[in-house]
Formats: sequence, structure tokens, C-alpha cells
Amino acid sequence: ESAGEAVKPEPRAEDGDEIVAEHFTRNVQFFGGEAQRRVAASFVVVIGLGGVGSHCAHMLLRSGVSHLRLVDFDQVSLSSLNRHAVATRGDVGISKAECLAAHFRQIYPEATLDVRVAMYDEAAEEELLGGAPDFVVDCIDNIDTKVHLLAACVRRGIRVLACGGAGAKCDPTRVRIVDIAESVVDPLARAVRHRLKRDHGIDDGVDVLLSTEKQRCELVPIEASDGASMADYQVVPNFRVRTIPVFGALPAIFGMAAAAHVVTTLAGQAFDSEPVFRMNKKQYETQLERLRDREDARGSDTACMGVDLEDVMYLVKDVWHARSARAQGSTKSKGMWQHTGGLHLTRWNPALPACLDNLVLLTADEADAHDAETRVTSTRVTTGDADDADDAGGVGGAGGAGCARVYGRARLQERERESAFVASVEARFRRVRRDFGLQGDTAW
Repeated sequence: ESAGEAVKPEPRAEDGDEIVAEHFTRNVQFFGGEAQRRVAASFVVVIGLGGVGSHCAHMLLRSGVSHLRLVDFDQVSLSSLNRHAVATRGDVGISKAECLAAHFRQIYPEATLDVRVAMYDEAAEEELLGGAPDFVVDCIDNIDTKVHLLAACVRRGIRVLACGGAGAKCDPTRVRIVDIAESVVDPLARAVRHRLKRDHGIDDGVDVLLSTEKQRCELVPIEASDGASMADYQVVPNFRVRTIPVFGALPAIFGMAAAAHVVTTLAGQAFDSEPVFRMNKKQYETQLERLRDREDARGSDTACMGVDLEDVMYLVKDVWHARSARAQGSTKSKGMWQHTGGLHLTRWNPALPACLDNLVLLTADEADAHDAETRVTSTRVTTGDADDADDAGGVGGAGGAGCARVYGRARLQERERESAFVASVEARFRRVRRDFGLQGDTAW
């Protein structure tokens, strides 16, 4: 088919085709039938089909995304075979987009493939982003083009994942997904962040896939002939001339990670990526001591510690990302080390012990206000004030045996005022219970 013309195959997964149903059996077992149907019905655009983009598109297809737009202006080269997802020597010289489409038709013939042999620029925005895609994956390695694409996605309200640099790196354990406000360790993402803020007023709200590993080698030098400038060697204006050494495993891992982010998001089961920062043991020990002090202040009748240092490390870093629960959006990080001097763990529900799924991280002032308010509500309930208490009874939370669940009207009123905040906190507690196989509920 000609470039830009979508193939409309039959039958589609939603038509009940038995072969397609069997093809994605494992996905249905993982996500559930309804979630997999959402994935199958999604339309995803992948722009840039080199090492990262080809692996991303490949796994999106294998995960059941039934409508893909594949965008790249370049051709498969011999030197790209060390990192391309499916290309062979027989594909050298073919456009990357058409190469992928040819292989993809053998993997998932029922998919709709929209092949675009084109370079993204501002003039091509409507052509390449039109059609209301559910997600865009930016696998471009040019700063100008990347900035234009991301700004367009933000303006159009399209979910987008930007991929940082995978070249000159080899450590698969350093790959993370962060908000662009935190992209301090990746040179490409850092430059894009600066340009987005300067040119478009965007300083957060864009997810970025990057590696925290420092590059192991520099760009390959090139010697210009007498009288020639580096610009004379550019195939495309403003694109890098010198190449960067690439170990093929890292672009593949980037692509797989990008696909995992997109598919789980489309399925409504997005994961919470490990945060990009470092903390020392003393910081965690301080948090544990502060929690003990708060528990001691509750008095011997109610003090109940259900966590140790390892639990505190998990809560502070993995669950709360070393930020107040009221500030779980992006932060303007300036480095890898995270400051926690003003933060305190405290009980979310005062009627349950200080256990894994009942500890919220707040600033000192927020924690004091939360404790004061919940003490008032708890006192009203335990003294039998019918105007402020609906019910008391039941058991919930890890380590919560014998601790009553408390429902106060004052809390319900706060819940109405801050429903989004409460929902976000309780969603994190559900994650804790899932991670540790705990039973119970800290909602109150």
C-alpha cells in the first residue's frame, strides 16, 4: 500500500475471531477481558522507528493494540541492525516504517497499520497527530522535533510518552519513567525540558522514559574536509551529524518499557515507576524516630507501632516518593538526593495502628493538623456523639486486629471537600496491600 494509506484488514479481534482470541489469551488472563478489549480498541502513534521505536511498536502490536500509526522518514541501514526489533539484511534500504509494517502483518494480520514515511515537524502536525489517537510515543532523538511534537500533544490533550537517550548506556536496572520536571539526569530529556518551558511554558505533566546511568562514551568524532563545515554533512537540517555508540540491548529495553507504560495505561492498570532519587539510611532512621515520637504522644493506651526500618524505607521511597501525600505531583528536582527534613509519617486512620497500609507521609504542619483533626473526630465517635458518628466496628488494615473502623460525619464532610486527595491516598494503600498480600481497609 502507499505511504499514509491505512490497511483495513478483517476480521478484527472484537468480531470474535477465534484465532485472534487465542492469540491474546495470555493478555486476557493478565489484564482481564474488558481491559484487553480497551487495549485492542486503542489507536497509538509511534514516531521514530529506530532502536527504541521499533521495539516499542513491536511490543504494542504483540500486546494487542489493533491500530498503529508508524512514522519515520529514514531507511533501515546495516549499522542499525544491532538494535532494530525485526529488520534483517534483506530490509536494508527499505523505509523503517514499511519494514515494520511488512513484518507486523505476519505477526498480527488483523491489525490496522497506518504507514507514514515522513518526518514530524510543525507543518505535519495534523497529518501525523490527527484522528484522535489514544497515545503518542515520542522516540525522536532530535531536540527541535521532539519539542514541537510534545508541545503539540499537550496542546491537543493527547497522552504522550517521551523517550530519552538510550545511546552510550548499558545498565538495564537504571531505566525509569518520570515527569519531565524530574529529568535532571538525562542530557536529551534535560534539554527538551528547558526548551518546553522556555518556548511553550510547559514545565511538567509530560512523562519521560530515561536512564539514570551516565553515558559511557562520547559521540564518534568526524573530520570535515578542508573548507567544509559540519552542516555540510547533515542529511536533514538541524539533525545531529556525529553518531553515538549504541549497545543494542538498551534501546530494546527502552522500547519494551515504553510499550509496558502505554499498554498498562490503556488497560487502566498503570504501574507506579520507582522514583529517581537517592536517600541515605539516616534519613529513613529519622523518619522512624519521628513516627515513634508521634506514637508516644498518643499515650500508652493507643500507641501501636506496626512497622520497622525496612517498612519505613518502602513507605517513604516506593509509596510516597519522599514527598508529602498532598504534593504527589511533579517536583522541580535539582539533583538526585531527596530532602526529607520537613516530612513525617503519621496514621491515616487514628483508630488503626501505625501499620504499612495506614501511614501517610505529610509535612510537619500537615501531619500536626491531620492528627489534631482525626483526634477530635475519633473522640466524638468513642464518646458516642450520635451527631458526629455513624458507626463503629469491624477490623481493617495489616496488623489491625482488634482496632475498630471509625466512620465520622466530620470525616465524611472532609472527604467531600477533598475527595481527590483522599482517593489518591487510599489508592496507594491499596497498592501496599497488593504488594504485601494484606487484607483489610483503612478507609474511614
